[in-house]
Amino acid sequence: MTGDEVDIAEVDNLYERLSREAEAVGYHLNTDTGFAKWLIRSLIINERRYGYGACPCRLASGNKQDDLDIICPCDYRDPDLDEYGVCYCALYVSDAVRRGESKVGSIPERRPPPDRRTERTTESRGDRCRFSLPVWRCRVCGYLCARKYPPEVCPICKAKGERFERFLEA
Repeated sequence: MTGDEVDIAEVDNLYERLSREAEAVGYHLNTDTGFAKWLIRSLIINERRYGYGACPCRLASGNKQDDLDIICPCDYRDPDLDEYGVCYCALYVSDAVRRGESKVGSIPERRPPPDRRTERTTESRGDRCRFSLPVWRCRVCGYLCARKYPPEVCPICKAKGERFERFLEA
């Protein structure tokens, strides 16, 4: 089997796993199953080609360290879902999109060009840290996440997004 030949059972298995993982955090896979499985097939090809599942809709460099932000699910999935209801490649969709309550349009590329990529986590300032995003805390279980908006569902306790509070400001 060459790198571009992917067994249907392998695609189906990864589809089921990704679907369970997405549902656990309040997201869903694209309701066009054929399209979703085509993307998953491409993820498998990228896994074989590069040794990691780079987003099939972006150019991977082949250097895992340079591509950590585009390993599926990529760093841009949650902000894309929050703002547009789908991620850049449309593998993941929000509940509103899945139910047909929200229309899908084009998604702008959030990934900066290579010469403008910087560390996206925290910047140390002596004994203080500055975050580029607000930190949200689940009031039910204490789960913390740094993102523009709280998740729709807590990945730990499954509490709804309204149960999150701002913990630290950006």
